[in-house]
Amino acid sequence: MTTRPVISVYSLSGEKTSTTPLPAVFEAPIRPDVVQFVHTNMAKNARQAYAVSIVAGKQVSASSWGTGRAVARIPRVGGGGTSRSGQGAFGNMCRGGRMFAPTKTWRKWHRKINTTQKRYAVTSALAATAVPALVMARGHVVDDVPEIPLVLDTSLESTKKTSAAVDILTAIGAYGDVEK
Repeated sequence: MTTRPVISVYSLSGEKTSTTPLPAVFEAPIRPDVVQFVHTNMAKNARQAYAVSIVAGKQVSASSWGTGRAVARIPRVGGGGTSRSGQGAFGNMCRGGRMFAPTKTWRKWHRKINTTQKRYAVTSALAATAVPALVMARGHVVDDVPEIPLVLDTSLESTKKTSAAVDILTAIGAYGDVEK
């Protein structure tokens, strides 16, 4: 039986104090395709429905002049005395006409995602944070960080002041990423 890999636990001053086994989640397979699929589909669940007015472009009385008048058979605005009379109407190729395939509010806006797929995506994304090359490829400045993933002593939780937190981050080499 193989032993689990260990990671170092660092004190607030930046010295190595002990080791702890690496959680199994960091050894999960990294599947960017699953992460992207879940992220894309979950992002669709925040959308609001939109549509054009159902009467937009259809608010004039117009009828086709038929054949034999050397013009297109598109419906035309009736009447006279204005530049609008005789102009094409209703069609999507006409000025002031309706759009092609007017958008509807009953479009399928939201997406269901399998719960197991969502959990797999979270696990995969978490596992990717343990690969320094992938973390740096995301633009994080972790050159001075001694180890990825970085584990700090639990005494960090008693930090109250921001200045103390800055000192801790500087001591462990992670403040460069904060300033980025």
